[in-house]
Amino acid sequence: MARIRVKIAPLYPDGTECTHAVSPSGKPRDASAGCVGRCNYAVMCSACGPVGDPHGLRVLAEPEQRQHRDNHKAAPSPATRGL
Repeated sequence: MARIRVKIAPLYPDGTECTHAVSPSGKPRDASAGCVGRCNYAVMCSACGPVGDPHGLRVLAEPEQRQHRDNHKAAPSPATRGL
């Protein structure tokens, strides 16, 4: 069974994911990279896709991330039988 990843993805205003490195202030590390800035944060699950609505702050997305991850942990796994 593949590992399920639940991450918080930074989004551009058009809804695409930002992959640029940013400094602690939130500004792009490389000014010439063309990053227009992040506007939202979405919880993304490798098994379920986007979870809920995007949040304006990363800290607001963390409880939803934790809850979704816990839902996967609580789901019963299929029984396997060794032969």
